[in-house]
Amino acid sequence: MTDQRSLPAAFAPGDVAVVTGAASGIGLAAARRFAGMGLKIALADLAGATLDKAAKDVASASANGATDVLAVAVDVARRDDLARLANEVKSRFGAVSILMNNAGVGRNPGLPWENSDDWKSLIDVNLWGVIHGVEAFAPAMIASDRPGVIINTGSKQGITSPPGNAAYNMSKAALKNYTESLADALLKACGDRISAHLLIPGHTFTGITEAREKPASAWLPEQVVDFMFDSLARGDFYILCPDNAVNRKMDERRMQWAVDDIILNRPALSRWHPRYKDSFERFMAEAT
Repeated sequence: MTDQRSLPAAFAPGDVAVVTGAASGIGLAAARRFAGMGLKIALADLAGATLDKAAKDVASASANGATDVLAVAVDVARRDDLARLANEVKSRFGAVSILMNNAGVGRNPGLPWENSDDWKSLIDVNLWGVIHGVEAFAPAMIASDRPGVIINTGSKQGITSPPGNAAYNMSKAALKNYTESLADALLKACGDRISAHLLIPGHTFTGITEAREKPASAWLPEQVVDFMFDSLARGDFYILCPDNAVNRKMDERRMQWAVDDIILNRPALSRWHPRYKDSFERFMAEAT
């Protein structure tokens, strides 16, 4: 486990962390870890029994129990919900040091010419939900003199764009771009006092996977959080997680191939183009 002393100063005991999508999966694992480190935690997710249960779970990991845990029903697609969350956190705990914009959905609205309302609702959560979170919390974090960390949960699909769920890929590609711009803007606004990071999980067993049992290839959310803390201790912006089937070298080769589509003027998504199948397989063989 990462030595807490090696982490950014924002992770000091008594500081405040806000996690969206905190009722399950990576968000819940992160909230539980934050609580165990002595932080005060605000969990944000859709209203219901799952959020209530998560709040009790996180409280059990906190030395101060429920005193240091706040659960707020939030739909991140609604800007007003995030503004209300910010007010409730400030009233209960004070200034926020850590913001983890983790809420996301993985449903597939279909082909690029289908179901535009469903495409919009997915993007409202996966992209605008993060933007709403930053809008609600970043100005106060910047105005303070306190160290801070903002973590946005992205996806490898936002980098390599595998066919199958174009809307999800697009939302995560936009989120990658947004988080890169956020990091640059924070650097110019307050130096290295507040940092932004893009969490890029590998195959992880969460509600989005829609599997009843953990696939052998998948990591548990707790493993992703372990890796996230190791990366934060190193100061990484891109927190590129492996899993039980894909190592760092394989990820690097897949991403390099995707970028080379532009450089080498290959067809879009040539990794899945029949004409390039053998070339891609040879390219990947070099990773092993």
